[in-house]
Amino acid sequence: MGVAKVSVQVSALLLSVSLLVVLASSQVQASSNQHFITKTSKVDLVVVNKSASRMSIIRDGKTIKSYLIAMGDAPNGHKLKEGDQRTPQGRYFLDYKKSDSAFYKSIHISYPNEEDKLRADALGISPGGMIMIHGENPKSTLPPEEAQKYNWTNGCIAVTNKEMDELWRMIEPGTPIEIWP
Repeated sequence: MGVAKVSVQVSALLLSVSLLVVLASSQVQASSNQHFITKTSKVDLVVVNKSASRMSIIRDGKTIKSYLIAMGDAPNGHKLKEGDQRTPQGRYFLDYKKSDSAFYKSIHISYPNEEDKLRADALGISPGGMIMIHGENPKSTLPPEEAQKYNWTNGCIAVTNKEMDELWRMIEPGTPIEIWP
């Protein structure tokens, strides 16, 4: 009778150990999948086509999503000076995120670069700065999708708050951005 009791206890112990191994294996697999999903959801490049009012996010050379954008009141041409209502053109970097932006959330564009600064110095003007991708205007009375049809920023690139949440998850600081005419 003592041997049978020990045998049942050993069987129960082996069953418990087996369950722990299966659970640990599941956790490792889930953790690996979570890392894979997080890692692959990041983008390699953001491309803005000003004339089409579109911003596309690129991963591995493929466009994975495109957004209708609003820009400044005078979107044509490269930003030259502070207050000109233009969005810069060229290659920059998305260098930091700001979670407490006046326009929901924002991701900073590294404008002005050295070339922009030299140009502004030569012209004796300030190149401006604080160009961002950001969410909606909290003072707008228009529905978000309607507001996107109008250029209302001071040179920034605006999307809806819902779209900003998507971009926030997919864009890491250091991601390049190309802004085309």
